[in-house]
Amino acid sequence: MIGKLKGIVDSYVEDHVILDVHGVGYLVHCSARTLQQLPSPGEAATLFIETFVREDMIRLYGFASPAEKAWFTLLQNVQGVGAKVALSVLSVLSPSELANAVALGDRAMVARANGVGPKVAARIVAELKDKAPGFADIDPAVAGLAAQIEERHAPAPVADAVSALVNLGYAQIQASAAVAAAMREAGEGADAARLIRLGLKELAR
Repeated sequence: MIGKLKGIVDSYVEDHVILDVHGVGYLVHCSARTLQQLPSPGEAATLFIETFVREDMIRLYGFASPAEKAWFTLLQNVQGVGAKVALSVLSVLSPSELANAVALGDRAMVARANGVGPKVAARIVAELKDKAPGFADIDPAVAGLAAQIEERHAPAPVADAVSALVNLGYAQIQASAAVAAAMREAGEGADAARLIRLGLKELAR
C-alpha cells in the first residue's frame, strides 16, 4: 500500500497530477486546492496518498497534508459521500476551514462544494461533529456565539451584527469570529453598529 509519494511533477490534468518517481509516472487524483499548491512541472513535490483498490482498478488520491488526507477518510464515513464528493468539499475548504464549519454547524459553508446539497451538508456537519474535535482550532468563544445564534439565544445586537456581516458577503464562521473579537473589545453591552464597525476592522486585518 502506498502512503506517500515524493517525486517530480510531470504534468497536470483537470483533476489529477502525474508524479514522476524514479521514472515511474503515478497518476494521482487531488482536490483543486492541492493541485493549486503543487509546484510547476519539473519541480519536486510530495503527496500523502490514499490507495483505493477494487477488482477493476487501482486509484491513488493525493493530499498536501496528513490533515487533508484524514478529512478525506472522515468525509466518506457520511452516507452519500464518496471519494468524488469528498474531494469536492476539500477543493473549496481547507482542513481548518472544514473543521471550523463542522464545529460551528455551518451547513451553508459545506454546501458551497459542487455536488453537495443541503441534505448532504447537514449530514456531514451532524455526523462528523463528534468525530473530528481534534481537527478544529476554533476559538471556544466563537463556537459559543455561533451556538447562541443558531438557537436564537444571542442578544439582538450580536445577532444583528453577525447577520450584517454575512449580508456583506462574509461567511458565517468569519462573521461570528469577528463579532466575538468585537465583543471582547467593546464589552457585552455594545450596540450592533459598534460591533459591526469593530468586526469589519477585525476582518480587515
